[in-house]
Formats: sequence, C-alpha cells, structure tokens
Amino acid sequence: MSRSERLLDLVQILRRHRRPVSGHTLADEMGVSIRTLYRDIATLQGQGAPIEGEAGLGYVLKPGFMLPPLMFTDEEIEAIVLGSRWVAKQPDKRLAAAATDALAKIAAVLPDDLREDLDATTLLVGPRSESVEAIDLGVVRQAIRDERKLGFLYRDAGGAASKRLVWPFALGFFDKARVMVAWCEMRQDFRHFRADRMSGLTATDIRYPRRRQVMLKEWRATLDAPGRNGAKDVSS
Repeated sequence: MSRSERLLDLVQILRRHRRPVSGHTLADEMGVSIRTLYRDIATLQGQGAPIEGEAGLGYVLKPGFMLPPLMFTDEEIEAIVLGSRWVAKQPDKRLAAAATDALAKIAAVLPDDLREDLDATTLLVGPRSESVEAIDLGVVRQAIRDERKLGFLYRDAGGAASKRLVWPFALGFFDKARVMVAWCEMRQDFRHFRADRMSGLTATDIRYPRRRQVMLKEWRATLDAPGRNGAKDVSS
C-alpha cells in the first residue's frame, strides 16, 4: 500500500468514528506502528484535515471535511489518466483540450510519488477514429446544458436529407461515431443522430418545454420497452 492510500484509509476510518479514538486503536486497525500513525495524522493535519486530539487522548475528524484532490489510489489514477487520454483523442476539440488541462491541473497538486505514478501509467488509448464531424460538438453540448433547441440538416444512411429541429439531451461518444440523442419535432419521438451526418448546425435561443433529466429517463425506458429497440437513427 502506498503512503497516499494509507492516508486515504486513515481518513475513512476516522469518518466512521464520531467520538475520539485512540492512536493505538487506529494503528492496530491500519496495521501500522504507532509512530507511523502519528506521522500520518500530522501529515493530514498539515494538508488541512480538521483532526482534533493528541496522543493519549484520542483523535476525531470534524464533520464536513472533503478530501483534497491529491488523494488517489493507484487504480483511481489509472482511471483518470485513461479517461483523460481517451477524451483528448476525440474530435471535439474543446472537450479534448479540457481533458488535457484537467489532467495537468491534477498533476500539479499531486505529491511526488503519485505524480510519478501518473506519468508512468502504461494504459494506452488507441488511434483516433477516422470519422470526422462537420459540426462543432461544443455547440451541441452547450445546447444540452442550456436545454435549447437545435436546428440542422441531416442525411440518413441512404443519403436522403431532411431539416430537423430537435430537443437535444444527451451525447454519446463511441469509437467510430458521436451520436446525439434528442426529441425530434418532425418525428414526434426520440431519435439518434450521428454527428458525422449533421451539417448546417444552428443554435437557437428557444428553450424546449421539458427538462433534459426527464427526457433522459423516458428515453432510457424506451430502450427496455417490449417491441422497441430504443430510439431510432433517422433513416426514414
């Protein structure tokens, strides 16, 4: 177990105790010496953890303490790095840049041992998909956040084009395509729209009449509905 993992475990143990707990009890539960336990408590206090008490009297963690962003296990670091590297290779340039910046911010506050683990992780992401969108996915994401309608021209698998006005509420990222999930005003139903088949994207100031969380829940219910295969790609 790394020192950072041990500090994280100590915080979690202290959270389970509402009354002061002795150093020897904590050391036994963690399987460390009492000297190591005292050093770890001093380290956490130095990082801002509101741990009250002292040797011989016991220790208690005041409620409301949030872990600083440097407390990660080895697998949590691998998940952060892998996820950030995957997003950084997506065609959504703004989201890709945000992933790179976020990883740099995390690395800046990590202690030396964890920063080395972050830099040395061997989990790799494959090459970027050859699929290229002609639209700015950042506009789609903003419309989803603001619950605003989007207009665009869509070409189905057969090449037929149609104008659409939709209520976007989700955006799926797949290896070969990005897919917007929306309520289509023309079809009066949920539909999936591949981003690489969209063009002429127009952001509107028109707020659609329903909350995106509600539509997301209803759309998910259609995926399990008897006789339906979920929302359809616009192919007709």
